[in-house]
Amino acid sequence: MSIKVLHPGLLTSIQDIGRYGYQKHGVIVSGAMDAYSLRIANLLVGNEENTAVLEITLLGPRLQIEEDLLIAITGGDLSPTVDDVAIPMWRPVYLKQGSVLKFGACKSGCRTYLAVGGGYQLPDVMNSKSTYLRAGIGGFHGRALKKDDCLMLAPLHERSARLMAQLAANKANQSFSASSWFFGRHHLTQQSAIHVIRVTRGIQYDCFSNETKQEVFNQIYHVTPQSDRMGYRLAGKPLMLAKPLEMISEAVALGTVQVPPDGNPIILLADRQTVGGYPKIAQVALVDIPKVAQVKPGGQIQFCEISGYEAEELYMAREKLIDHVKTAIDLKLIEG
Repeated sequence: MSIKVLHPGLLTSIQDIGRYGYQKHGVIVSGAMDAYSLRIANLLVGNEENTAVLEITLLGPRLQIEEDLLIAITGGDLSPTVDDVAIPMWRPVYLKQGSVLKFGACKSGCRTYLAVGGGYQLPDVMNSKSTYLRAGIGGFHGRALKKDDCLMLAPLHERSARLMAQLAANKANQSFSASSWFFGRHHLTQQSAIHVIRVTRGIQYDCFSNETKQEVFNQIYHVTPQSDRMGYRLAGKPLMLAKPLEMISEAVALGTVQVPPDGNPIILLADRQTVGGYPKIAQVALVDIPKVAQVKPGGQIQFCEISGYEAEELYMAREKLIDHVKTAIDLKLIEG
């Protein structure tokens, strides 16, 4: 064993980028809600971007470290500590065998990602280690972690092992040691209580009333407690169709904003179904999915319309940023 679960937290599961290629068979994609934080966490410990990590929601776990580890924690700030001493996020951290990693109060965001050097040693199910909770497949026995679960780790890559050895030599009298270099938490920067989410018009946008077409981008929505990994249910002034509309179910995508008969929109997320029969008024830009994933129930969201071209440009810029981060971290790992 390498990590023992002393307390599982509210919802802690294994996730990677997702299970693609099986939606035509009715199998959902699943994967990390905030894939950006997952990718950066893996890069920081020298893993491939798609390596499976722990996705930790709101109330984090308490974990016994059974052997020396190299980790990185990204995403929302759930006050991580090692042996009751606060540890920094968004950088590589060495943990000593026998220490206890614990998560506390939620300071920002909603979901934290814990990557370990080498990754978790688990079998692939349909080319993914992601946990599909409703079907009970993938991840750790197809479920969220429970007390006394033991997670095995895969071997470290050579450069990751070298970095861990260097950090271990600098640990002084503490149970951990962190690198002096780090990566910023760009997408989580939030200056307002209202999370502005960029969207393009949905396929059925023109089927809504003129009043709704205006209001959808002006009003503030509240994320309801019924929100989960499948979708965020929003509450606000109901969105209305111009006239009754009968639809045949059609494919939906990550970030599709569909409107059921009660008029309160739903943003489809990682565990979304493969098809839907509700009209789609908007589509969240892919680069803003991580921002949505970090909004807590009770949080506020406002949609901001952009063009498809702008959404594509934002996506390309985000991928370029990650490429630069990868190059910079590679150099750090080579230099040590």
